Amino acid sequence: MLAGLDTGEIDIAIMAGEAAHDGYQREAFWSERVMVALSSSHPLAEREIIHWTDLRSERFLLPATDPGPEIRDMLLGRLSVAGTQPDVRMHQSGHGTILSVLGDGRGLSVICEGGSGAIYPDVVYRPVYGEQGPVLICYSGYWRDDNCNPALRRFLQFVKTRYALSFKISESSVE
Repeated sequence: MLAGLDTGEIDIAIMAGEAAHDGYQREAFWSERVMVALSSSHPLAEREIIHWTDLRSERFLLPATDPGPEIRDMLLGRLSVAGTQPDVRMHQSGHGTILSVLGDGRGLSVICEGGSGAIYPDVVYRPVYGEQGPVLICYSGYWRDDNCNPALRRFLQFVKTRYALSFKISESSVE
């Protein structure tokens, strides 16, 4: 997406996490809780919350497309211990397809809270907790300071108002 900003193909990129890149305005827009999607018959489904340590021996199914690689990196960072890495399997299918097979007990998946409204047979969602409480993923917006597209300015104003943010919209973005 950052390449699309460089070439002018897109006006704004909204991505999970943070990417440092000179020449872009970057603002944190919102955060969402990290959720585990699992079979309703899985032993962890009985819990209201799940801790990282509960997930160390599980198999994870993730999409190879965004945000799968970012989630894989998060799982590797949180669950790797003493040279042992978690069992993370990347698939060319989307999150919807992956979630549709979880009811069969093939593994778990990790999604952001915004995706937990979809209902799949025998699949439940549980929030993941770390040492400090619920695990959150921050979504940030990236745009070029010199972009003068009026639609971008209106969108930025909408996000700023909707989430009560205090970032400044560059004058070069104003009509």
